[in-house]
Amino acid sequence: MAHVETLNPTTLRIHVTLQDAVDMVTEAARDVRGYAHDIVTIYEKMPMFDFIHFCFYAYDSARLFERQLGINPRQYQSFSLDAPDAFFYTLYGGMAALYPQAKSTLPATPGP
Repeated sequence: MAHVETLNPTTLRIHVTLQDAVDMVTEAARDVRGYAHDIVTIYEKMPMFDFIHFCFYAYDSARLFERQLGINPRQYQSFSLDAPDAFFYTLYGGMAALYPQAKSTLPATPGP
């Protein structure tokens, strides 16, 4: 599980490892329907952030991330994430594997 360090009453530093990405993928696979929005969003948006600069909060796709933390970082004014590149690449690979199933559970989006 991720290590969450409280720097002061308003600031967190979150440390994650490769294993945390594996745990997130495992949790997502356990409930693809429940995490479908996060799975689809992570898979579709991560490449635009060069994978390693992805922000779970940019597209309201932090439910799975917060589940792994056991806390809600939104309760703090700021937080930083210390993560090896392998965390992001592993997470992306896992979301890629779950993407077709997750995408099929979401309502179709209307075209332009």
